[in-house]
Amino acid sequence: MKSFSVLLTALLLAGCATSGDVQSVQAQIRELQDELANIKRTASSKEEVQSVNQRIAQQTDQLLKSNATLVAKVEQMDERVQNGTGSVEQTNYRIDRLVQELTQAQRDLEDLKVRVAAMTAAAPPGISPAGAPAAAPAMSEINVPAPPVQPSANPTDLYQTAYRDYQRGNFDLAIAGFVDFLRQNPSSDLADNAAYWIGESLFSQKKYQAAIAQFDTVVTKYPRSAKVPGALLKKGYAYIALGEKAQGIVQLQYVVHEHPGSQEASLARQKLRSLGVETR
Repeated sequence: MKSFSVLLTALLLAGCATSGDVQSVQAQIRELQDELANIKRTASSKEEVQSVNQRIAQQTDQLLKSNATLVAKVEQMDERVQNGTGSVEQTNYRIDRLVQELTQAQRDLEDLKVRVAAMTAAAPPGISPAGAPAAAPAMSEINVPAPPVQPSANPTDLYQTAYRDYQRGNFDLAIAGFVDFLRQNPSSDLADNAAYWIGESLFSQKKYQAAIAQFDTVVTKYPRSAKVPGALLKKGYAYIALGEKAQGIVQLQYVVHEHPGSQEASLARQKLRSLGVETR
């Protein structure tokens, strides 16, 4: 009888089996103990006592095996959770890398457009670098609250100064510089870029509503600009930052649908997946 109590105590101290398993074994042990006592009272058969002991040992072994199975399942679940966490971290890392690459590509494009603008400024009056007549300024393309001022001697320098302020994180100065550039040069080849970087500056300041309005200006006034996909992407980010997740998802899906081969579409897909939205 003492051996039964020792076995049961060992199982309880292990602390790994479920309460249902322990209660089931306890009931079976009680039945076997009653049977053993009855056998001792009637026949005192050594063989029957050994048989009962063997059955108890078998029940104990079965419980231990069940416990080992449960432990293995728990370990498998923990491994899956760890792998899932790693996948999320890898996805976030890839998104960060893509954002960095996109930013660098935008900077390279800025430098190229500045050079083109400088070449345009150096060309003879009325003639573009390609030899075609220069287009007449369309003042109605940009709606500005203040009246136009006299153009500066070198618009490219004004643009570059504003862009350097943006790169340095001087967003208020950058916005003022780009606004000044647009007032003086509304029909410049860099006008769409200037309008876009105003939106980026506002976004960096977490002025998301104002940034959304500015990105809308880019899309509306410069529909053929290379900055349109970026403006749409950042609109989606801004809506999500404001807590308007549904609207942000719609914007990101629009980027994927309208500009499927762009790097912005790739970033939009990554962001949508992180939000649990599958895309093609």
